[in-house]
Amino acid sequence: MGHRHAHRAGGADDVIEVRTPTRVGLLVGLALAGVATVVGIVVWWPSGEESAVGSASYAADGATFEHGVVRAVGEPCPVQEAPSEGCGLVTVEVDERRARVQVPPEVLEAGLAPGDSVELLKNPVGEGGAPVYSYFATDRDGTLVWLLVVFLAVVVVVGRQRGLFALASLTFGASVVWWFLVPALMGGAPGIGVALAGSSAIMYVVLYLTHGLSLRTSTALAGTLVGIAITAVLAAVAVDDARLTGISDDASSLLRGFDDGLDFPSLLGCALVIAGLGVLNDVTITQASAVWELRAASPSATRREVYAGAMRIGRDHIASTIYTIVFAYVGTALFVLMLLSVYDRSIVELRSTEQLAEEIVRTLVTSIGLVLAVPVTTAIGALIAGPTRPAPPPSPAPG
Repeated sequence: MGHRHAHRAGGADDVIEVRTPTRVGLLVGLALAGVATVVGIVVWWPSGEESAVGSASYAADGATFEHGVVRAVGEPCPVQEAPSEGCGLVTVEVDERRARVQVPPEVLEAGLAPGDSVELLKNPVGEGGAPVYSYFATDRDGTLVWLLVVFLAVVVVVGRQRGLFALASLTFGASVVWWFLVPALMGGAPGIGVALAGSSAIMYVVLYLTHGLSLRTSTALAGTLVGIAITAVLAAVAVDDARLTGISDDASSLLRGFDDGLDFPSLLGCALVIAGLGVLNDVTITQASAVWELRAASPSATRREVYAGAMRIGRDHIASTIYTIVFAYVGTALFVLMLLSVYDRSIVELRSTEQLAEEIVRTLVTSIGLVLAVPVTTAIGALIAGPTRPAPPPSPAPG
């Protein structure tokens, strides 16, 4: 008994015949994985109680944040020399008064100019009862807004309906990260478990919302879940085997300063899983589509032939995606690489330092999970979209 399952975009999904046993096996497997995902989210859902690191005030009691406008800019203080008198000062109009505020040299070097908006920290207790202002940040809302508008316009105009679905998926994924993943980790939940539950939940919604309800999408989802599981196992093993601490930058060091209740190696394992999620989704949906299109073009081809053809496409995709991962991590770790280049030891000799080893492990773990997801997804697709059975010969006309 066959079944044809329609895809939102139509095409190959309308002509491929999928037998009931394979269809049921795929959907039952996804249902069980979905149940496990829901259980994980329920078990590790933040209770609302105080997190493992407690809480902290961003500023001293009584201090407030005020917005002001720069009216005059002084000369920046020299970085490697003794500062000259009056250097690094800007005049800011705030609270209907003008205040002279010291700013870091890099802020002035970035082009701070009269008319720019800045955010100041206002301490109400100063000499003679006058408030004291200090520089906190440059107001960049204008740039962020026009970039966001351009991004949304480009996605909608070029992607059309799919672009809208992608934006909705992005919103859902960000919500899971902010409302579940981060609070659960702050509450002391295991990093790998939270990563598996959160990543799986995101992929269930993102894939079906963006690409439609179809067996093609279900195949990609199955491959993605397997890839997530592989990446999670590798992350746990690699972080433990390399004795990585998970504390390699100012943010993690500052977080640890609040409390020692967090398991930073476990948090690093979670970060490794999340890091490869987007690229993993990309290759699995591509492989599922490749299988479906090849099957539609060659209905009578064997599963082995379809698998081999789709893997030829997958190998090209693997090569380009590996470059994407490596260069993305080089971009995020560029300052670390530049800092290491200053020392009198080569990058090769410094490979075991916390900062560099963490980036190497991150790149290799996500790449391995990505590469293995390609043959897994292709095999699932070739199994689901089997060859079309020949039509039975016409029965002889009654004599």
